[in-house]
Amino acid sequence: MACIPSAAKAENQNRQSMYGLKPVPFNIFEVGFIKMKTNGARILESLGIPFALREYEVDPEDLSALTVAKKVGMPPEQVFKTLLTTGGTGVYVFAVIPGDTELDFKKLARAAGLRKAEMAPLKEVQPLTGYIRGGVTVFGAKKAYPVFVDETIILFDMISVSAGARGTQLVLAPDDYLRAAKARIADLTKEVNKPGEVKA
Repeated sequence: MACIPSAAKAENQNRQSMYGLKPVPFNIFEVGFIKMKTNGARILESLGIPFALREYEVDPEDLSALTVAKKVGMPPEQVFKTLLTTGGTGVYVFAVIPGDTELDFKKLARAAGLRKAEMAPLKEVQPLTGYIRGGVTVFGAKKAYPVFVDETIILFDMISVSAGARGTQLVLAPDDYLRAAKARIADLTKEVNKPGEVKA
């Protein structure tokens, strides 16, 4: 059974305190290894990475990350959504961002070294990744497109991403996700003003 070094725990607690974040009352490292027939679970198991699975009832009319976060009992900033973007014909990049944020395409393009970036057409998502909307994950996609993850991922003890099927989420440590996804960290989200706040 894996464990988190006390120094790492202290660092995460300090980050949470600094940013006003609350830890999720759920310890994936007490769950151990769970075998499920999803690509995400299989790949994590093959890498020896501990994880947990949370299932939820799917509403085809509402597949938003905010709704998923409520259903699995995690703060939306810790439930990361996986978006397939394109930088032009034949160029695709995964952008993984918190569920309560919006992707900044200019930031993504800059991080990925592209002239521009935009969402891949929805009709192309399943043919390109093998996954349908609401169940997209970087794990086991038809092609290993580059993966960029928002920098806030390092603030948490654990995060959640799709397991590769609607209704099932993976919960794992950020460092393990980054390693398994071979992802790069960058500032990817739009700046949103708080109510009443005036941007200088």
